[in-house]
Amino acid sequence: MKHTSNGKVDAFFDMATQWEKEMEKLRDIMLDCDLTEELKWGKPCYANDGKNIVIIQGFKEYCALLFFKGVLMSDPDGILIKTGENTQVGRQVRFTNIKEINKLAPVLKAYVYEAIELERAGMKVEVNKDNSIPIPAELQHQLDTNKKFKAAFHALTPGRQRAYIYYFSSPKQSKTRESRIEKYIPQILEGRGMND
Repeated sequence: MKHTSNGKVDAFFDMATQWEKEMEKLRDIMLDCDLTEELKWGKPCYANDGKNIVIIQGFKEYCALLFFKGVLMSDPDGILIKTGENTQVGRQVRFTNIKEINKLAPVLKAYVYEAIELERAGMKVEVNKDNSIPIPAELQHQLDTNKKFKAAFHALTPGRQRAYIYYFSSPKQSKTRESRIEKYIPQILEGRGMND
């Protein structure tokens, strides 16, 4: 049974300026897999029995289908990509053109059905919670002196917070750390992660 599209997601696609054809094709494949469509985190998200299965993401260099519990999947075709060195659970399939999506459509459906079965079986991912890194002094200063910024930063998902902390911590010079933080303050105040 093919699910119908969601009006909020229709609006998302109407406003898309990059990867429109590719994301529309991914949407068609997801709706053909008996998934319910919603707009979550500002992106088209597909669920089965209320459990998130996949989300469509658009980036500068590619668009992607992210499997929320991709780490548990068998990946016989070797197409799942760990999104960052600190990513523990989600895995992406990345695309740069519609031909790649058309070619992989049957594989994507098989992966979706596997992901649905993992959810139905109640499979859980053991996440290593001890992956904290110290907050750099420059970021701590912003958190201590800017209440709006502090509230916005703590409202981000833990993964988004970690991504910012890793990025802000990596330069050796304090001046560079400060300029990175300054650059991303508006994005954090808007509730967006580094790659949103």
